[in-house]
Amino acid sequence: MKRFHNILCVLSRRDGDGQALQRAVALAQNNQARLRVLALVDRVSLGMGMPEGGPISAQLQDALVREGENRLEAAVEAFSGKAAFETGTLVGGTFLEIIREVLQHKHDLLIKSAEAPEWLNRLFGSDDMHLLRKCPCPVWLLKPRVPDSFRTILAAVDLDDAYAPAELQVRRALNEKVLQLSASLAVSDFAALHVAHAWEAIGENALRGGFTRTPGDQVDRYVEQVHSHRQENLDRLLERLPDGLDEGVLDLQKHLVKGAPREAIPLLARAIEADLVVMGTVARTGIPGIIVGNTAEMILSQIACSVLAVKPAGFISPVELP
Repeated sequence: MKRFHNILCVLSRRDGDGQALQRAVALAQNNQARLRVLALVDRVSLGMGMPEGGPISAQLQDALVREGENRLEAAVEAFSGKAAFETGTLVGGTFLEIIREVLQHKHDLLIKSAEAPEWLNRLFGSDDMHLLRKCPCPVWLLKPRVPDSFRTILAAVDLDDAYAPAELQVRRALNEKVLQLSASLAVSDFAALHVAHAWEAIGENALRGGFTRTPGDQVDRYVEQVHSHRQENLDRLLERLPDGLDEGVLDLQKHLVKGAPREAIPLLARAIEADLVVMGTVARTGIPGIIVGNTAEMILSQIACSVLAVKPAGFISPVELP
């Protein structure tokens, strides 16, 4: 996957970062990319019951930084000599500090372990969701304690073309980016690649209801026309696979799933036991922090596997450097 040049790997305050670091090092090697590895460190604040900047709080902050440095040193020791990378600590470690780090150093990929908060019935915590919404570069969140290589990758694409020309162009470019990234990963991991689109025939239920006099065969033809058009769009997208990555090389499976994407994509991910979902999260540029309505949000809240979330070129993060 020779697509990244400046990778940021963020290590959390707990165990389980080994796969994120391993992935980051492998990507840096394969891409001949720059790699920066940072350990998150809590910030001592007034809320801890001591004056900010006082001697006790300063000593505690120094101790936390040293602990983070020791944790980082132990984590990267296994990769000594395998790749050249910078290391450091990130005090505070909320999504704001991480995104500012991305902005300041112009990283083109952020990779970290998912928060997986124990008190929530989902994989991604609050900071992770903020990163998925607002980080300007692709965000790769890895489910803790999973195998080193993926077996099944799901690329979720949006093939609806009922948009204004400018937005449609952005969506098509985003689909192509999702496809190319997921295909490259599938080849490197010897994984099966499932390319999926969830579609609906707008107004079908109303046409089939008792309030219209539309004959059933006409409704069937309308639904089949929508399905055929989406099938054509999917086939056209798959023609954009990178050179040499065709169906004879990839273990490629196509899915046109009838239903709302917010329901169909998570169900399909579970049905095929996906290890990774690659998807676009933003379809509009020039407006800070725009996510695709509630659709991407609801899909992400139901996914229980690793996610690589991609934004289109020109996305503007609502987070700014101080």
